[in-house]
Amino acid sequence: MATGRGSVDVPLYRLAQARSGDKNDTSDITVFFPNAELFRLCDEQLSADAVRAFLAPLVLGSVDRYVIPNLFAYKFVCHAALGGGGSSSLRSDNLGKSMASALLRMAVRNVPAGLAESSPLFAGPPKKDVA
Repeated sequence: MATGRGSVDVPLYRLAQARSGDKNDTSDITVFFPNAELFRLCDEQLSADAVRAFLAPLVLGSVDRYVIPNLFAYKFVCHAALGGGGSSSLRSDNLGKSMASALLRMAVRNVPAGLAESSPLFAGPPKKDVA
């Protein structure tokens, strides 16, 4: 949605892709950007504290962030995030496979409109011809 000065607030899934996995009660999420500009723009907004706050209903422990600049990526390790993990958890996603999808719903604020549109994910998948 437009903010009025040539910038937009958009969900992260319009700018980046992500994957997630688990080890015991720890979930890891890696967010990949298509270019260096979007990667740098999201640096402050994708802090460990911001991710922890956004995922607070799911993540009860700390969040560690690792920067992977050669891949334009951020890796987040979320502790106490899976209700015990594996067979110990009663959660429907006890292995954390949907954690990446959850994080991609986070809003990124004040993205220059042209930069947002530079992401191949911004407009979504190509539309099929209806004719």
